[in-house]
Amino acid sequence: MSTLWTRADEPDPWLQSFLAGDDHVLDRQLLPYDCRASLAHARMLARIGVLDDAELQSLETGLAQIAESAEHGRFAITEADEDCHTAIENFLTKTCGEAGRKIHTGRSRNDQVLTALRLWEKDAVDHLLGALVAYLDALYAVRQAQGAVTLPGYTHMQAAMPTTVDVWLGSYADAARDDHELLSLVRRLVDRCPLGTAAGFGVPVLAIDREGTAAELGFAEVLANPMYAQLSRGRVEALLLAACSQVMLGLSRLASDLLLFSTREFGLVALPPSLCTGSSLMPQKRNPDVLELVRARFHVVAGEEGKVRAMTAGLMSGYNRDVQLTKGPLFAGVAATLDSLKAMTMVLGGLQVDADRCAAAVTDEMRATERALKLVAEGVPFRDAYRRIAAEEAARRDQPKG
Repeated sequence: MSTLWTRADEPDPWLQSFLAGDDHVLDRQLLPYDCRASLAHARMLARIGVLDDAELQSLETGLAQIAESAEHGRFAITEADEDCHTAIENFLTKTCGEAGRKIHTGRSRNDQVLTALRLWEKDAVDHLLGALVAYLDALYAVRQAQGAVTLPGYTHMQAAMPTTVDVWLGSYADAARDDHELLSLVRRLVDRCPLGTAAGFGVPVLAIDREGTAAELGFAEVLANPMYAQLSRGRVEALLLAACSQVMLGLSRLASDLLLFSTREFGLVALPPSLCTGSSLMPQKRNPDVLELVRARFHVVAGEEGKVRAMTAGLMSGYNRDVQLTKGPLFAGVAATLDSLKAMTMVLGGLQVDADRCAAAVTDEMRATERALKLVAEGVPFRDAYRRIAAEEAARRDQPKG
């Protein structure tokens, strides 16, 4: 049983499982981050005299053992532990004795969880930014190779005016650059250390060194207001998932374009055969499942964002156990976004634009606006030019075929 809670009676086993939820599984992702934060906290306790040198050395050794075991998937988090934070403390108490019982001095599990999450989130944003740059590079490569190809532009899902591959894919590149800025902003908001805010009211009596632990952990600054540290739980996760939703919105719309443009009826682009699947019945089929799944994952990520916002809306100030359930949506939403960026980067890496089919798809009627503006350049008022070209197009449509 966990050493975290002091109680005379044994907890009901079912209730214990209900309270722990999935944390003993999800927290495998947080193990290395909690070890880093616990190490910085232990060193701070040594600086202010709570731990002696031998105790600090023992804790450093114990935390290194946990980190190494976790790296190889050997550090167990049981349902009785509830989460990685208690599992770590239980291990340190068992192996380091008195020092293990001292390490929680000057912190609550609240700021302990927050700190591990913030460290995880910083790395997650860095991974997302890197994947976004790779996606942008893939877009740029197609634009460089085939950007001059003319193809139809669409409004209301109807052919409208000619455009180019460069303009078409460049629009998604511009969206991705905006997403890069948004993620960078989220990273700046995440880059504030909550360690030392404890349960949301600071640490009385002890002169803890918050700036020192923040610097050791690589945070830009401390999260100053201790109550805001608790208020930020769920808020920061929702902001990160909102940025992921924006990334996924661009990927989903590009996936829709590619799904349509790669059909036999359109044939403007061809997808890499290695990224298509077959049919269990129809031997000739080549299915673009990867694009359909990217398109669907936008809704998955938006749903995870919605879960976090719904869970945290209306909570009173201070810590509320509801926020425990924001962890799953956070991990799932970030993972889905990273996977989708990788998938679309692979698709773009093998995408072929059929210049002949694109040219054939740009019909004379799509140059109607161009013809109207040529009349304007000759001095005809725009509305008169518009009506003249519209009449010509109507007459052309009414001509009998053949």
